[in-house]
Amino acid sequence: MKLSVLRKVFLLTFFLLMQNLYGFDPQITGKEVGFDFRGEYNRSLLHSIDFAGMGAIELNELYTFKGGLSMGSTGDSFDIKLFTQGQAGPFFGLLYFSFAYVYNGLPAYEYHTHTLLPVVSVNSKWVGISAGLGLRFTRFFSETALFESMLSFSGYVNCINTDKMVIGIRIANFSDFFVGNMGSYSYRFYSQIHINDQWSIINDIELLQSGSIGLTASFYGIAYRGGFRFTW
Repeated sequence: MKLSVLRKVFLLTFFLLMQNLYGFDPQITGKEVGFDFRGEYNRSLLHSIDFAGMGAIELNELYTFKGGLSMGSTGDSFDIKLFTQGQAGPFFGLLYFSFAYVYNGLPAYEYHTHTLLPVVSVNSKWVGISAGLGLRFTRFFSETALFESMLSFSGYVNCINTDKMVIGIRIANFSDFFVGNMGSYSYRFYSQIHINDQWSIINDIELLQSGSIGLTASFYGIAYRGGFRFTW
């Protein structure tokens, strides 16, 4: 993407945000907390188990702030992951801008990754697509930190989307707690069942891919994620 195009996108984003921040009177319009369990089996580390908690708050039906912490085991090692995210939108009913920070670490190996992730999304009731630039810094033991930049993408299609249930398919190389390269992506079959206006149950099955060049990848593993959400 040329510098002039990036400048135009930045100026448009700045203009939209300033238009809505002028005279801003913050009102809480939504809150959510959730808990997830995720189990993964893959070719490299054989197994991974994580327990995660997260929360979100919405202001004026326009700005959303999220955060979460995940802890568990990767192979025989303890791992820790966390993220924070700010999102603005929708603009024109479809357009969202977000900025996230994601940390992944294996303390026993002094392995730490810090990723900054700006993303632009177009989301609707039935389909959506997101694209951004993952800026990742990786440090292993006492080595000099390695910097990488990568395209981050996500797309979904909802087959069912009602007041009672959402069922769909997503392909992505990033999530709340993970940002991968182009070849490290997953196919996710997800569902969310709304028990009532406040409680819902989620279930995801992920087919994990591993690769390094474009979308060229091979089957890497499978994962299951289940949990609940409480909104008020």
